[in-house]
Amino acid sequence: MSKKNIVSFILVVFMGLILLTTFLDKKDNNKAHTYYEVYLNEEKLGIIDDEAELYDLINQNQIAIKYQYNVLNVYPPTNLKIVKTNTYSNIVDNVEDIYKEIEEKDNFAIKGYIIKIKNKDDESKSYTINVLDKEVFYNAAKRFVKAFLDEDEYDKYINNNQDEIIDTGRIIENMEFKEQITIEEGYIDVGDKIYTDELELSQFLLFGSNPDTKTYTIKLGDTIESVSDANKLNTEEFLVANTSYKSANTLLRVGDQVNVTLIEPQLTFIYDLYEVYDQVVVFQKETKRDSSKNVGFNQITTPGRNGLNRIKESYTVTNGERPQESNPEITVLREVQNQVTLVGTRQPAGYYIPENPVVIDGDWGWPTNQGYVITSGYVWRWGKQHQGIDISGAGNENSPIYAVADGTVISVFNGCPTRGKGYGDPCGGGMGNSVVIQHANGYYTRYAHLTQNVLVKVGQTVSRGQRIGGMGNSGSSTGFHLHFAVAQGSPTNYFDPMKLYGG
Repeated sequence: MSKKNIVSFILVVFMGLILLTTFLDKKDNNKAHTYYEVYLNEEKLGIIDDEAELYDLINQNQIAIKYQYNVLNVYPPTNLKIVKTNTYSNIVDNVEDIYKEIEEKDNFAIKGYIIKIKNKDDESKSYTINVLDKEVFYNAAKRFVKAFLDEDEYDKYINNNQDEIIDTGRIIENMEFKEQITIEEGYIDVGDKIYTDELELSQFLLFGSNPDTKTYTIKLGDTIESVSDANKLNTEEFLVANTSYKSANTLLRVGDQVNVTLIEPQLTFIYDLYEVYDQVVVFQKETKRDSSKNVGFNQITTPGRNGLNRIKESYTVTNGERPQESNPEITVLREVQNQVTLVGTRQPAGYYIPENPVVIDGDWGWPTNQGYVITSGYVWRWGKQHQGIDISGAGNENSPIYAVADGTVISVFNGCPTRGKGYGDPCGGGMGNSVVIQHANGYYTRYAHLTQNVLVKVGQTVSRGQRIGGMGNSGSSTGFHLHFAVAQGSPTNYFDPMKLYGG
């Protein structure tokens, strides 16, 4: 090889080494770096080199949130996503700029507990509750339960030391919420409602998020019953709204303010109850006519005496309401003895007796067989007056329903199936199959939720004790029962039917 060729070869090798060294240095300078892409609500805000720095910036600057909720740490928005990435680029965004953009566009978060309330029957009624401390929810739920159940009974059930039933009494066999409730720790958007006070949360559970709050100032002569009635509540609803009062007989202090807001429970608390109690069976008044006695003769030949039944029944109570249907076990402790009055019908010369003598006040029969249970009285229910009483038992389905006095049938409806669709069924105006009878002295009686097989027709004259239909579950009804209503003056001028029987 010539000297010239050797020099050329050396130059080529030398230049190659220079190029290789330059390439290797450049590759080393452009090696991939780990950075973090920041996304908020799926929108990319930028790229940063230190994820922890952003978290620290958020936590250090959100002093107001820490003070408001008494927490040590504040976290990024729940919709913030940070994705780790590798790139050869050295271009990154300023962390403070990213922080300010986040602050402008969304709320930050704090750590707490998310309680999911799932309504198994209606998904649209499911919701969530946010708390910082699980105890806030537990204590609020206890307050909710104790609004519907005596505190002493609740404590005895929880501690498994309920009183044994000797003669009468009751035992709670099970209690639970109907909804599915799950609690999980998580990050909560500070823009959402976060409960930190158990009393506030219990008020939400009882009345909802935006109740039409009403208060009343107690005046001289007020009672829980009178205040409740004046504000379209029954006494049980009043006691739920005012848990400091333990019974309807509690005396009210003049000047005190009470809550008369209609409850709208956000949970469904149910408990199974076994109960043994004695029921007074009110005697009825019967009239016997004697043609050997002159008109005007009126004598009680058999004095009335109330009977006494021992009732044993099991049923489920839902937010303080018992079911309309009942299947009691009944033991007669004392037979009822009806009062019998002998009335003279002999007409002296020149004396006129009407063909249809008027009903004597108090001379009313009972609309069902014995063995009945009154499951609801003449009270306000859910802001509406329950204009009658609900009578169950006595055989329930298709058990006889009787006219309580002589009269004329003025209304019959039998267009509903015997078993309706449940509460809210509008068939028959909610009353289902029904009969209305007009009596003397301007009285009217209504018998509702009957079976479809109604036994009378409009214009028909009926006698006291005549069967007019059977106990059904038609219309807006949650079980077999009779809705029995009484009016005077007009068919809709209702009053408490128990007043007919001295109640």
